[in-house]
Amino acid sequence: MRIALASPPIPDSLKSGLISLEKMVKDASEKNVDIICFPESYLPGYPGMSYSTKDRTSESLEAALKHVRGVAQLYSIAIIVPMDWYSSVGLQNVAFVISKEGEVLGMQTKNQLDPTEDEIWIAGTDRQLFEVEGVKFGITICHEGFRYPESVRWAAQNGAKIVFHPQFTANTESGKQLTEWGHKDNPYYEKAMMMRAMENTIYFASVNYASNYSESASSIIYPNGNCMAHQNYGEAGIIVADIDPEQATGLLAKRFKNHLY
Repeated sequence: MRIALASPPIPDSLKSGLISLEKMVKDASEKNVDIICFPESYLPGYPGMSYSTKDRTSESLEAALKHVRGVAQLYSIAIIVPMDWYSSVGLQNVAFVISKEGEVLGMQTKNQLDPTEDEIWIAGTDRQLFEVEGVKFGITICHEGFRYPESVRWAAQNGAKIVFHPQFTANTESGKQLTEWGHKDNPYYEKAMMMRAMENTIYFASVNYASNYSESASSIIYPNGNCMAHQNYGEAGIIVADIDPEQATGLLAKRFKNHLY
């Protein structure tokens, strides 16, 4: 399966986010990509950045999802689009999976919130697998993928060949500009990506925004923990890679003795 990770600029509005999304989906489609994933809370944009309240209404978000479904159908490509979403329990951080026909295949909620997010979103309670082009995959969102390896282990034990990891790790105003992927002085995030792949023997695909002060790069990790491809820090665009499901055996995940813990 050919996958793409989109590293867009941090959107300044819902409209600009949708414009960037369609541009990157078109680019991925021209490269014969099967599925493309965007960063955490991409629509309407990560909270706390002075976005218009009109962009954050239920009606605006529903219209945005409908638009993304149309883009998927137009370019015949599956899309993972992380959004804020009003559910029956309140506002949640989710990632929708949309087929190349524009059908919503389901959504994954963020179930383990960062402590700073407790007043923003309601945590989800369920996990599920998805399938595109015959390949099963899971989704874990930012903090839960970095701090709760169980979220990835569950997917691997249940047959996922790859886990997508929409995230947002950046300081938007100041900070250290990273230059070398996986450097010992970088924040721990890229090391965690390696571990999520190798401790489960599956692919791990973590996708971040393009920012001057990104704290990790959008990265695709082999099942052995090596970095397969990554985006340049601060550079908007997509990275594309072919994954071989046969290499994602899930061996170590399946050997984990759940009953002992």
